Amino acid sequence: MLAKKIYRDLNAVFLLDKADGASSNQVLQKVRHCFEAKKAGHTGALDPIATGMLPICFGEATKFSQFLLDSDKEYEVTALLGQRTTTSDREGEVVETRDVQVTNEQIFTAIESFLGEQQQTPSVYSALKYQGKPLYWYARQGIDVPRPTRTITFYEIEVQAIELPKLKLRVRCSKGTYIRTLVDDLGEVLGCGAHVTELRRTQVANYPYAKMMSFEALETIAEQGLDAIDGLLLPVDSALQDLPTLELTEEQAARLKQGQRFYAPEGTEPSLYRAYQSEQFVGLVEVNEKGLIQPKRLVKTN
Repeated sequence: MLAKKIYRDLNAVFLLDKADGASSNQVLQKVRHCFEAKKAGHTGALDPIATGMLPICFGEATKFSQFLLDSDKEYEVTALLGQRTTTSDREGEVVETRDVQVTNEQIFTAIESFLGEQQQTPSVYSALKYQGKPLYWYARQGIDVPRPTRTITFYEIEVQAIELPKLKLRVRCSKGTYIRTLVDDLGEVLGCGAHVTELRRTQVANYPYAKMMSFEALETIAEQGLDAIDGLLLPVDSALQDLPTLELTEEQAARLKQGQRFYAPEGTEPSLYRAYQSEQFVGLVEVNEKGLIQPKRLVKTN
């Protein structure tokens, strides 16, 4: 009889360079098994055709994954002009083909019109949920359901190459932005239609691109043992690097863990803070308008 595998209470973040073709949940489970971690979650799914940065949170780090979901993102995308598909990417059926007769000036003018804050309606094939099921589930059943329009922001859209009918862009945007929808909308503005053929996420919050690793590379290092791959992990508080820090005394840290509130040092601005005690990360706290420190998300410590 085979012995049951024992999984670890691992608390950290791994930056996966997701490959083309796999779903985010599939690669999440493979990475979790590789690290032998009890609990894991990702921070915003990538489409199967998309590659690039997918932070995997283990254990206590999952408590702060929402901050990565809410963070700004950056993508590199290749759009094929002249064809519109059902899914706004290469996996969908071509529903319309038009001639591509656009100038560089028209492309730059069209792109400029998307910069800034605007309303975006997600594709019917998005993972956004309606009554507990993703929109793509209804689309595949031929069921029309409401799609909520959301406010998003395009901070920067850089044209990297114009090789008609292909167009390569770098996009820096806010949370909740659908790049497939951007490409589809851009195609309509240009009057020729367009869909995504390649998509790569290059940035989530401030995580370093150089720290990403493919699953194949991870497997190779894993052959040396858990100590080897544990060296690839980032700390739990890496998801909160944009927040200011607050140093606590041992007594204050103990009071926080009991759910108590107490006054912050005079002059402390109301905000969310990364709290530490003797350089050990305690968790996320909030200083309210009255100057009181209150716990938001604390980590378990041994």
